Amino acid sequence: MMASSKPLSFVACAFFFIPMAIAVEPVQPLIVAHRGLLRHAPENTLANFRACLELRIGFEFDVERTKDDHLVCIHDSTVDRTTSGTGKVSELTLAQIRELDAGSWFDPKFAGEKVPTVDEVLQLIAEYRQHDVLIAVDLKAESVGSDVVRLAEKHKVLDKLLFIGRTITEPELRKQIKDASAKAHTAAVANNADEFPKAFAAPNADWVYVRYLPTKEQIEAVHRAGKKAFIAGSTVAGNVPENWQHCADVGIDGILTDYPLDLRTALKRPLE
Repeated sequence: MMASSKPLSFVACAFFFIPMAIAVEPVQPLIVAHRGLLRHAPENTLANFRACLELRIGFEFDVERTKDDHLVCIHDSTVDRTTSGTGKVSELTLAQIRELDAGSWFDPKFAGEKVPTVDEVLQLIAEYRQHDVLIAVDLKAESVGSDVVRLAEKHKVLDKLLFIGRTITEPELRKQIKDASAKAHTAAVANNADEFPKAFAAPNADWVYVRYLPTKEQIEAVHRAGKKAFIAGSTVAGNVPENWQHCADVGIDGILTDYPLDLRTALKRPLE
């Protein structure tokens, strides 16, 4: 008489229902290069940003408005420091700014680099759309947020942008950006732990921007709320591997630093 097959079937079923411990690699923070690779190429130029994107690193860029209402990518309110010209951006036309050399001040090898328009920067990002990068947009000029949103939508890169700058402290600007597109990502700032609850609860902000080293509990609360966390400022701007590792350990989603290549090396798993 044949033995019943039920015990075997039971064992087989039981095998498939045993919980399996699956090793999950921790998600590393996205690296955001402050004004691009500013220690290796002239800041806020297409040559710089293209290098970042080729390396699968995000970057931060600044937005100013020209006299004739064009949006350009430059950090200062004047062109004096980073170009061959002088004068306020808001008092120069785009044509005048485009005549300036934005590379030679850094190194003669970059002679001929221009101050890019925001449209050109977003078009460049679109060329690397397949890369998982975070682009931080520092709004310097007033009333430019909605315009940047529309340009980003045109190039289909809005999902890669995080609006910072004046956005992090001005609720009305966050509202304007969200009114332009609910899909736009905006941040509210917490300069210290005491300010965290207010930034966490800020309306029209789906990111919390911290300028101090947060706790794991704070970042877990951010993630439970369906938000993300971004860190910038003195705690991470320099070459500070211990602080960077802390950010990775607590689950920070993005880190803005002047040393993006060193940050990548510090967080990279050693070769086995």
